Amino acid sequence: MKISIVTKEWPPDIYGGAGVHVEHLVAELRKLIEVDVHAFGAEKDGAITYETPVELAGANAAVQTLGVNLDMVGDFSQAQVVHSHTWYANMAGHIGSMLHGIPHVLTAHSLEPRRPWKAEQLAGGYRISSWAERTAYLAADAIIAVSNGMRNDILECYPDVDPAKVHVVYNGIDTKAIERVTDTSALVKHGIDPDRPYVLFVGRITRQKGIMHLLRAAEQLPSDIALVLCASSPDTPELGQEVSDQIEKLSATRTAVHWLKEQLPRPELVQVLSHATVFACPSIYEPLGIVNLEAMACEVPVVASDVGGIPEVVVDGITGTLVHYDEHDTTAFEAGIAKALSLVVADPELAQRMGQAGRQRAVEEFGWDRIAQETIAIYQKVISDGQASSGTP
Repeated sequence: MKISIVTKEWPPDIYGGAGVHVEHLVAELRKLIEVDVHAFGAEKDGAITYETPVELAGANAAVQTLGVNLDMVGDFSQAQVVHSHTWYANMAGHIGSMLHGIPHVLTAHSLEPRRPWKAEQLAGGYRISSWAERTAYLAADAIIAVSNGMRNDILECYPDVDPAKVHVVYNGIDTKAIERVTDTSALVKHGIDPDRPYVLFVGRITRQKGIMHLLRAAEQLPSDIALVLCASSPDTPELGQEVSDQIEKLSATRTAVHWLKEQLPRPELVQVLSHATVFACPSIYEPLGIVNLEAMACEVPVVASDVGGIPEVVVDGITGTLVHYDEHDTTAFEAGIAKALSLVVADPELAQRMGQAGRQRAVEEFGWDRIAQETIAIYQKVISDGQASSGTP
């Protein structure tokens, strides 16, 4: 079996959960089947890469994306299945499927209708990305949702999609590579006191991740609690400035507000995760949330919103605390986040118990080996269905 996987992100250029997913899924798949990877950007090990066509250098970002997709489609001719990840790659999968007469599988890591704030980043390109996603979803031979919450969102946003072709395969985590460590050199390097309890946030600066809600909630935290923000890659300069202004305001009233603006190398991130007292995930939209799994793998309790697939990862009262998100009453949400964080920090035994339960859940339920096997089963099904419909024995 040969599969062509299409992705915007590939190491070392990974900035979100979809990239983490593709990197680890491919590593497991390659132990079992033949896989080639088609990725955006400059030359990278382990992938065929495609840069923005020179004639589109000044075009809208969404138009540039379509240009890259069109450059890719001729290279899927030897594949039995093309598998795309995110709207950035969906049209390559869709057009490649039609061109070569092979099934198209796509993995849903997020949905454009659930991210209207992307219009800030893409302007008119948001209408293009929404069209591309919808077109691919309606035509795909199989859709992989990374949680049951995501599956429900797909069927709600795209009611013409056949529910039978939407399969749930969870995101995963490499719990051998991500586990609690004792080293604190990265904390010292970044000016974080290892002996002071701290709340940790890790994520891109985007409306989706709810960072502004956390910054407002932090105004209500006890003064002895530090705040560490591993927050980079703002969607827009305006949003980056909004976050910067709020951090400056917060820093004027409390000490130990640490903003790490650059993406940390993985070993440093694991250290910062390992020594957090509690991890905060105030997302307003989250298909699953790999970052919560990473915190759990490092034995850190998680305080998170109850949106999307998060409740399928964070077990309320066992591995952390879920706080109800209501877009019509964000003040109550922020107060709930502050209260939950404060309670966990104030009870070290509870924090330790939740952290250990989180680690156990991450190991038992979210291994990449199982995810790869489930994904291959979907490839086998769409190949078999295609052969049956064409009359191929």
